[in-house]
Amino acid sequence: MSYRLHIIFKTLPFPSNVLHSQCISLSPYFTPRVWFCSGGFRDRMEMEKSCISSEVVVGDSELLEKKINAIRSAGQWKLQVIADFDATLTKYWVNGCRGQSSHGLLQQGNPEYDLKRQELFEYYHPLEFSPTISIEEKTKLMEEWWGKTHGLLIEGGLTYDSIEKSVANSSIAFREGVIELFEFLEGKDIPILIFSAGLADIIEEVLRQKLHKSFKNVKIVSNRMVFDDNGHLLSFKGKTIHSLNKNEHALDMAAPLHDRLGDIDQPTDDNASVKMRTNVLLLGDHIGDLRMSDGLNYETRISVGFLNDNIENSLDSYREAFDIVYLNDAPMTGVVKLVSQLCLNGADCHTLTS
Repeated sequence: MSYRLHIIFKTLPFPSNVLHSQCISLSPYFTPRVWFCSGGFRDRMEMEKSCISSEVVVGDSELLEKKINAIRSAGQWKLQVIADFDATLTKYWVNGCRGQSSHGLLQQGNPEYDLKRQELFEYYHPLEFSPTISIEEKTKLMEEWWGKTHGLLIEGGLTYDSIEKSVANSSIAFREGVIELFEFLEGKDIPILIFSAGLADIIEEVLRQKLHKSFKNVKIVSNRMVFDDNGHLLSFKGKTIHSLNKNEHALDMAAPLHDRLGDIDQPTDDNASVKMRTNVLLLGDHIGDLRMSDGLNYETRISVGFLNDNIENSLDSYREAFDIVYLNDAPMTGVVKLVSQLCLNGADCHTLTS
């Protein structure tokens, strides 16, 4: 392992000998162990089964080092961040209970239609993850599900007031470090694309109520509503974005944060500019989230996966799919440290090693 990757993880913060040991105890605020899985992985996993704190796993440290060096050498103006929303930017567990999703929190003020949407979920959700249904058939089913759900929201008389109340009464919460991540990236003029198969207006309301500020570099790629002057839902804009097509093919659906979050004086990057940023830091909580960068002809991508639950059964597949895996609903602190290192130049790295 060369000193450059050593420096990346040294700043997380880890002791200077972390890359040469199997596991190191650290502050409980961040993560007590980092695993570099070049060998003996199953033995180490067995030894550490009882650990209940956050952990980070790196499957191929040499490949990760090469990617870090490539992104840093290209410069921050070539970098963009693509992030899933639910259980990636937001917490999986909140106060000991499963946190709500941006779609699941919605109560449209009409119990009959809330029940109808729940019935659709119970029917279609198992089909979404069925191993026996082809991707083509699943895509048709997802379009059908989303279309019916959006129709119920319109027919049931959803209002923006209901969205505001639903968010206020919800248990949704952001991971620690998300504000710091957004602020750092905004200061570096690095765009953040939030991809979601949910509802952009709800995501914006969650950002408004939970973060209490706007970010000029944030775009949301999600389903956007059209309201009348009285705040009643009239329709949805453009093509439906569902769980199987939320990728950069849908970038034309992206829009700056709604003005309910506050006026933005400086212009946001247009879509063409975003597509010119061919280095990607991708954040997701499902292996399927790796498809969010489909449609972008990227040069280098670092993928970060948040494995929040069912860790013992899923860790092998996540370790193989993602460059970095955070376990047990970890905070965003490690990602903040990573992006700060990706934006350093050679002189800065030399200073850190001295």
